[in-house]
Amino acid sequence: MKLDLTRRQFMAATGAAAALCTFPALAQDKPKLRFSAVFSEQDIRAEMMKMFSDAIAADFTFEGYYGGNLFKQGTELVALQRGNLEMGNIAPQDISKQIPAWSILTAGYLFRDAAHLKAFFASEAGAEMKKMTEDQLGVKVLGPTYFGVRQVGLKSDKEIKTPADMAGIKLRMPGGDAWQFLGQALGANPTPMAYAEVYTGLQTGAIDGQDNPLPNVENMKFYEVMTQIVLTSHLVGYDLLTVSKKVWDEMGADKQATFQAAADKAIDFSTEKHLTHEKELVDLFKGKGLKIYEPDVAAFRKHVQDQYLASEQAKEWPAGMVNKINAL
Repeated sequence: MKLDLTRRQFMAATGAAAALCTFPALAQDKPKLRFSAVFSEQDIRAEMMKMFSDAIAADFTFEGYYGGNLFKQGTELVALQRGNLEMGNIAPQDISKQIPAWSILTAGYLFRDAAHLKAFFASEAGAEMKKMTEDQLGVKVLGPTYFGVRQVGLKSDKEIKTPADMAGIKLRMPGGDAWQFLGQALGANPTPMAYAEVYTGLQTGAIDGQDNPLPNVENMKFYEVMTQIVLTSHLVGYDLLTVSKKVWDEMGADKQATFQAAADKAIDFSTEKHLTHEKELVDLFKGKGLKIYEPDVAAFRKHVQDQYLASEQAKEWPAGMVNKINAL
């Protein structure tokens, strides 16, 4: 059979072949963003990241890893620094391990609520702290991911009114000096334990209690192995949505603006949803038979703040930063 192609047919065929080669190449050219978090795929913050990833899909290929499946809790920051990870949901306590001045942002009863937290990170004082992470760690902080106010949950039925009532209670806290200090400041015997092990720890009696925001208690079903929740409200719970400074710098100004705007919108969505859900959960847990009550919060606040101000870590805090935060 004679193959007879006109010049126009040849050019059309060549163009089609080139197009088939070009489109996959263009798709491959989008930078990959691997994101690691300890929260589960059922968490509100997983919805936040879906919203964020959809907003940046034209410029980046997003890969989300949840439940600590890619990097274990507390190791995400080092992975970012080593170039093994592009984005992470990082605890401020992990940053304080490398930048002692950041320990101020892990202190109990520092932020009043979610609005105060947001106002701080949008302020000049917040910019000062964020710049430290860029200069010293090579990590860009996009914003705080609020996930609720931390409350004490106990397996025992001992009523807690003041920090003195916490004596001897094995209270699970995440690993690291900052977390352990907070547990001690509450008057408890802090016990480090991985997040994924807390349910079993409560069930077996390896720990007497845990501290987490109410949405976490629901997500991880801790309420099944607890009898009470003490509304100490000792810490506005938040992590930090971060991206490698190297990745950030390579974006260019236009993409940076789009990226930050996507992060801001997703974070605001998550915050509002958490605030609404927290209110609903008090009634939900009461309906499941848990005792929920407020202790002498003023006594807890004074005891915890006194412990921090007398600590060695307070010597590392930036001069005047407490006053700047309180003034917001």
